[in-house]
Amino acid sequence: MYKIASIGGDGIGPEIVAEGKKVLEAAGEKYNFDIQWTDFDIGADRYINSGKLVTEEEFKELSKFKAIYFGAIGDERVKPGILEKGILLSLRFHFDMYVNLRPIRLLNGVETPLAGKGPRDIDFVVVRENTEDFYVGIGSRFKKHQKTELTIARELYSVKFGLDVESDAEEIAYQIGVITREGARRVQTYAFDLAMQRKKKLTSVDKANVLSDVYGLWRDVFTETAKSYPDVTTEFNFVDAITMWFVKNPEWFDVVVTPNMFGDIITDLGAMIQGGLGLAPGGNINPKGTSMFEPIHGSAPKYKGMGVANPIATIWAGSLLLDHIGEHKAAAAVVSAIEQSIRDGVVTKDMGGSARTTKAGSYIADCVRKGK
Repeated sequence: MYKIASIGGDGIGPEIVAEGKKVLEAAGEKYNFDIQWTDFDIGADRYINSGKLVTEEEFKELSKFKAIYFGAIGDERVKPGILEKGILLSLRFHFDMYVNLRPIRLLNGVETPLAGKGPRDIDFVVVRENTEDFYVGIGSRFKKHQKTELTIARELYSVKFGLDVESDAEEIAYQIGVITREGARRVQTYAFDLAMQRKKKLTSVDKANVLSDVYGLWRDVFTETAKSYPDVTTEFNFVDAITMWFVKNPEWFDVVVTPNMFGDIITDLGAMIQGGLGLAPGGNINPKGTSMFEPIHGSAPKYKGMGVANPIATIWAGSLLLDHIGEHKAAAAVVSAIEQSIRDGVVTKDMGGSARTTKAGSYIADCVRKGK
């Protein structure tokens, strides 16, 4: 029996999570395990009605779970950034989910916009640092003068910035990006360990030729960490170059490790070359704590309740969840069932089919049970 938390969130989130649960329960039937779900009412509706994002009591309750199954966050009734920072980033930071894991894999039956490329060419994993860089939330806009103290608190460290800034510009805005040796080392170590399980090749992404301090540290730590993994072939790529090579030669890559901001950008490119955001899952992982699994697409509020949302990314995220809790055969079976559904043409409108959300989820669940 696995106890797993569930947050449907906003827009199409509850619909696609419901289909994901259906498939994971089918995997449990097939591979002899049960899932006990605990649902949390966290999202835009509650925020609008009560002003609550994630409460301290909810953080305490969620900490009891090894995994959270998450739908989507975002609602046009709420100013952009409030829900994303107050819920999604808050969960990532509170539970120190320092790895964002993104498989970039072209499934059989899916078309890629890259001419001449197929499933054998597009099969790599991006490991994105998930708690540092420009996403620490330190920044401001002001005119003429500002004096402030800014703090970052993590399990690993605490940082305080005392800023006293004067400007004769009409207005000034700044955003501070932070990378620490400890933060870089742990996510790079995770990536090296993953590379050892795959083809033993690891590519590091940075922009150390221009942002030489913050990404220079990232590069130094990568070089040091590599000494402990002599069997892993390593290389450096600047972020602008890697966007070219993802398109021209995706077959070059096996595991890619990247700081937070660049990872956010290149994984969306990865989603496109694997067939689109509707096929893109992600995991927010703390190897020793609570982790969270979600599709990387948004909440698509205009499609809420219409039954047309593609559940595949969420179902694939469920496969990552199963892999994380140790149900490796079940995880692989879920991905195989997704491929079977695609081959059989039981897909939603965005993939050229006519299946509704519930039909697509039910068909994939049946494929898992039958082992097709």
